Amino acid sequence: MKTDIEIALSQEKSNIIDIAKKIGLSEDEIETYGKYKCKIDLSVLEKKDIGDLVLVTAMTPTKFGEGKTTVTVGLLDGLNKIGVKTIAALREPSLGPVFGVKGGACGGGYAQVLPMEDINLHFTGDFHAITSANNLICAVIDNHIYQGNELNIDTKKILIKRAVDMNDRQLRNIVSGLGKKSDGVVREDGFDITVATELMAVFCLARDFKDLKNKISEMVVAYNRDGEFITVSDLNIVGSVCVLLKDAIKPNLVQTIEKNPVIMHGGPFANIAHGCNSLIATKMAMKLADLVVTEAGFGADLGAEKFLDIKCRMGNLKPKLAVVVATIRALKYHGGLNPDLFKDENMDCLNKGLDNLMQHINNLKNEYGLEVIVAINKFPTDKDNELKFVEDKCMEFNTIAKVITSFENGGDGAIELAYEVKKLIDNGKSDFKYLYEDSMPIRDKILKLVKNIYHGEAYILTKQAENNIKQIENSKYKNLPICIAKTQYSFSDNEKLLNAPKGFTVTIRDVKISAGAGFIVLYLGDIMTMPGLPKHPAAYDIDIDENYNIKGLF
Repeated sequence: MKTDIEIALSQEKSNIIDIAKKIGLSEDEIETYGKYKCKIDLSVLEKKDIGDLVLVTAMTPTKFGEGKTTVTVGLLDGLNKIGVKTIAALREPSLGPVFGVKGGACGGGYAQVLPMEDINLHFTGDFHAITSANNLICAVIDNHIYQGNELNIDTKKILIKRAVDMNDRQLRNIVSGLGKKSDGVVREDGFDITVATELMAVFCLARDFKDLKNKISEMVVAYNRDGEFITVSDLNIVGSVCVLLKDAIKPNLVQTIEKNPVIMHGGPFANIAHGCNSLIATKMAMKLADLVVTEAGFGADLGAEKFLDIKCRMGNLKPKLAVVVATIRALKYHGGLNPDLFKDENMDCLNKGLDNLMQHINNLKNEYGLEVIVAINKFPTDKDNELKFVEDKCMEFNTIAKVITSFENGGDGAIELAYEVKKLIDNGKSDFKYLYEDSMPIRDKILKLVKNIYHGEAYILTKQAENNIKQIENSKYKNLPICIAKTQYSFSDNEKLLNAPKGFTVTIRDVKISAGAGFIVLYLGDIMTMPGLPKHPAAYDIDIDENYNIKGLF
């Protein structure tokens, strides 16, 4: 079979103006970026909501990839094939994973978003704008300190870091200001990857441009020497930061191979941020289609939990259904099988690994009141009896499971899943609720997450985390929701605890207030906000010839 980039480049695309017209957008409501990309004007947000919302999430992922975006795109194409006017709302890719190991965010095979080569690289420049805006704040802070430090900023307690949209471990911890006196004040500093910054979270949780300005103004970027918060508003640069984001805040419209509409906007990671596309893009899609399919990063314990407890809370969204992606090889892996033996039939490991899938299903049903369908993303090594076994086991737990083959067959490979989604939406049985109320104390919220979602027993706070929680408890931010930063490979904070572990204790090593975004971040285990490149990064395999033909991009 051809590679993803070979398939993508061989497809005929529609002019993006035609895609826009297909969902009721006039040429006055879009701004084209070439023939196949455009931005949508925020005036569309004034239209009335007409669409229902479906979340695509997954079982605990493996390092081999489960194809959640491929399933999302396939489901979008399948729903449109059966006559349901559907739009997908997805995240934009980060250059870090593109040149690292995870890959892009356009799906795969014949369930892709186009033009994938543009989307996976610079796209419409949104991430560059967010990076520049973040670094403007950092530059102004250091300049303020150099120019006399009127705000009495404590240089040991600057919370915001500079950013770059690339995996670069060398920049995690640096010393800045070296050189002459005029080169700045010497201090310890560091970089976050752009998708882990609070500004990215603010960007993705803003309801409109006015709300974006308000959220940016409330971002806590440092403490003064009296222990008081310093915000972007205190720096007097809210307007300048927003000027850099004036175009980026408009969502991007692109298309699938089957010429169905996709709105891509924003891209926070789910293991270190809240893992969802922008609220503006999701709300906009709900005004233009009968059904909106969106996804949240990694497994349901991370992306889905944050989507439901943070994004839905802030945007007053009420999803009707969750589609949980599973693969035979991931089930076998969580059941204890060596990855080298994935192609071999092993019903014992497959059965054991179902504990992981069922724990995610039960969480979504019992804790959030959602209807759930399982999408089994088929890989070439899967056996028919293995697929049937998983379908039957899901039925024993009152959950429908359907095999999806969109990687090979596009929308045709998701027809059965599409019909089941439509049926459950039409039945309207979902009774969505949050895991916890805003007024619940911070420590009770943490325990609720640990026990009800992760199925652990308790948590431990380091001294630093304990002190930071105490400070937040005594502030106006004490009722904010929780955003957990932890490994994506386990329900716990230890990636080696596979399947569905019980009774474990997690360690919270640090706590940070993201006042602009509107949540409290807890850092578990050794999770990093600046990833590193692997020994053999994808960058080694990507090339472009003299005719600008790209090769090796997945």
